[in-house]
Amino acid sequence: MSRDKILAALQQNQPELSALPSIPVFERDQELSLTEKFKAMAEGIGSKVYLVSSLQEVQEQMNVDFADEKRIVSTVASLVSAEIPAFELNADPHSYADVDVAIFEPLLAIAENSAVWITEDRMGVRALPFITQHIVMLVNSHILVPDMHAAYERIGRTDYGFGSFIAGPSKTADIEQSLVLGAHGPRSMTVFLINEV
Repeated sequence: MSRDKILAALQQNQPELSALPSIPVFERDQELSLTEKFKAMAEGIGSKVYLVSSLQEVQEQMNVDFADEKRIVSTVASLVSAEIPAFELNADPHSYADVDVAIFEPLLAIAENSAVWITEDRMGVRALPFITQHIVMLVNSHILVPDMHAAYERIGRTDYGFGSFIAGPSKTADIEQSLVLGAHGPRSMTVFLINEV
């Protein structure tokens, strides 16, 4: 059977389109604010979270936390300075092998598990969030959503190529329950939760 005949047969035998199932609205924990819940979850999985009200505070804290790091890059234009150069796209991905700290601004942050959603256009290059030694996320409070249902509701209405949920530093554990941070990716994750006023 020729390729064209096979493709024509497949075209004729497509299943009927059906509507997506409706997803029920689940009860949400109202005891904590989204900010408090996100912070508690993030710290519980090994991230460091700072509640800040300005980029100036972010810069000051980074000067303390990452004073000894040699190569810091920012994909966030508003957080570029003499100490923090802007990310520059290089055709050779190996040129990012020595990045110590990379700064990103995700599109969404999920309170129930402290994951952040970031798409390729905010990564600079796909590999960067996964090969840097330390990952920094600038999370504005207005992008917080309560759970993954709310996150997928928003993501489903947007157009993107590659995207990823990232939660906490890289970690792995063996059968003896020895937890190792930074085994396959960033050794630490710092989140600056910016409360917009």
